[in-house]
Amino acid sequence: MNDSNRVPQQTRPAPAGGFKPSPRTLIAGAVALALAGGAVLAQVNALDTGPGRSQTQAQAPAMPSFADVAERVSPAVVNVMVVGNGVGSAEVQGLPDLPEGAPRDELFRHFFQQPGPSGPHHTQGVGSGFLVDADGYIVTNNHVIDGADEVRVTLYDGVKFKARVVGRDDKTDLALLKIDAGRPLPYVGLGDSAKARVGDWVLAVGNPFGLGGSVNAGIVSAQGRDINSGPYDDYIQIDAPINRGNSGGPLFDAQGRVIGVNTAIYSPTGGNVGIGFAIPADTVRSVVAALRTDGRVERGWLGVEIQPVTDELAAALGLKEASGVLVAGVVPDGPAAHIDVKPGDVIQSAGGQTIKDYKDLPKLVAATKAGTPLTLEVVRNGEPRQIEARVGAMPDDRKIADRSPDPTAAAGPRLGLYLAPLTPELRREQGLDADATGVFVAKVEPNSPADRAGIEPGTLISMVGAQPVTTPQQVVAAVRKAAEEKQGTVLLRIQKDGNPLFVAVPFAA
Repeated sequence: MNDSNRVPQQTRPAPAGGFKPSPRTLIAGAVALALAGGAVLAQVNALDTGPGRSQTQAQAPAMPSFADVAERVSPAVVNVMVVGNGVGSAEVQGLPDLPEGAPRDELFRHFFQQPGPSGPHHTQGVGSGFLVDADGYIVTNNHVIDGADEVRVTLYDGVKFKARVVGRDDKTDLALLKIDAGRPLPYVGLGDSAKARVGDWVLAVGNPFGLGGSVNAGIVSAQGRDINSGPYDDYIQIDAPINRGNSGGPLFDAQGRVIGVNTAIYSPTGGNVGIGFAIPADTVRSVVAALRTDGRVERGWLGVEIQPVTDELAAALGLKEASGVLVAGVVPDGPAAHIDVKPGDVIQSAGGQTIKDYKDLPKLVAATKAGTPLTLEVVRNGEPRQIEARVGAMPDDRKIADRSPDPTAAAGPRLGLYLAPLTPELRREQGLDADATGVFVAKVEPNSPADRAGIEPGTLISMVGAQPVTTPQQVVAAVRKAAEEKQGTVLLRIQKDGNPLFVAVPFAA
């Protein structure tokens, strides 16, 4: 790449370019701002309280201007227009997978604009993106180009190009496009999102209608946000106003470097309420590198279905504290199916790294190259043990299932289950597989502990604690034993919506 093609600096050259920076520097007293070496330097001056002037009468400090930074980076921000049968509307396109029961159309929204139909059977949508090198590579959101038959890009100067999709990654909602302009193009570079601090000024930049860049200033509100959009959520939360059509646009720091890709907003009404989310540049850097080389992102995979260890589950499992992740199931023919990992195991560390949050394991495994040995520290039936695993390659059509327990799993004092044996007739009647095993839940008493725990009629119970069950009598015996041992809760492994899940249900008081 030719550095001479970067967006020109207003003072000194900035390090490795940056997306539309969102520079906001806090001012205490009178702050003099100067861009030097690409960094914003703040100098606090004493207020002029000379003769005849009180401090309250002194001139109020001027707010910083972002004009120089915005002017420098805007030429690298582009408009992305997509046309296709599968392009959805602004109200529906790319909504994250929210927890069951959440009002999807009133919470997290991608700001992806659908201006209207472009033909009898085609719809079109508008998003943003940004150039990351002089050769015409453009980063945007995957949901912007999802379902597109054709992608068109409009540069800051109004010149239009047809773009090809180099690669896309739905798990991080990123995509890489390429245009052939026949000339070097202005571009911006990725900064270090890990250095962004809560309270730092940022600029959210977009090019939603091809009319030129729009710039909004705000601050970093929080780091590491999980909005349930995928297994690798790690968003930067910002309060910079973000509007429809800005999906895929860059988030800049005060030095004019891209620290994120603007992706979603929290919106009870559909409009901006000051809560936006950006994919961190550190994630963007690794994903874009893989897309550019291979057109896809290869991730490590263990093939285990996991869920968080709540306080209730920890008590039922005999753990001293709620830590690690609980194995709810093992994917048939996955890497974990060929080693000694079993449902009910609590994985507390992998590869020497402590698993504190239930999303730590998918992130760690995904970042591990296929074929790499991985030592798992697990607790089974209260006893610690080591299991040697080997990471596999995640299939393209498979997702790691991270299942969260029902939020009512610990409420109420009774079980309230009515059980039936799983006969061949019942399997056929319920549309279950011929090899399905367990005990059928025929009825759940309203407002009972089982009801509050999210257990529904039609659920299969396959384990009570660590004991597999195939008859109602076995369930009753295992529950009675747990009650006699004064465990307080009983741990049930159920099949819900075709997926295994452990649920802790308290006994009657």
